[in-house]
Amino acid sequence: MTGDVAAFAAVFVALFAAHSVGDHWVQTHKQACGKGAPTVAGRLACAMHVCTLALTKLAALAAVAAVTGLPLDLLPLLLGLAVDGLSHYWADRRTTLARLAERIGKGDFYRLGAPRPGTGDAPHLGTGAYALDQSWHIGWLFVAALIISA
Repeated sequence: MTGDVAAFAAVFVALFAAHSVGDHWVQTHKQACGKGAPTVAGRLACAMHVCTLALTKLAALAAVAAVTGLPLDLLPLLLGLAVDGLSHYWADRRTTLARLAERIGKGDFYRLGAPRPGTGDAPHLGTGAYALDQSWHIGWLFVAALIISA
């Protein structure tokens, strides 16, 4: 049982670290700005972001496996990354997560710190939309880690 817990912990940590790097450093400016657009270009920008993010997570998991000897079975690995990728794409299309926040009574928090009308700026970087976005992703990283380490 200890090995199973250690495997889950190693997988989750790798996914979490890779998520942060992939979501903030690997994602291009064009992807970040365009992925929520209600167009084919927006859907493609989001899909490309999710692909580069999945590759970043795969590289982190491969590094953990190489250094620690952690066995990774192909089917759970692919399934876990697919679940994570689909959930990430869903949230990063923007309107989907915003609608969910409204439906569950988190709309005011989602809009917290949003750009001021007519300015395009934000008074600070910590917005409710960003907090809900990242917590959504981290929750799905947990699910993906469960699948991959099962």
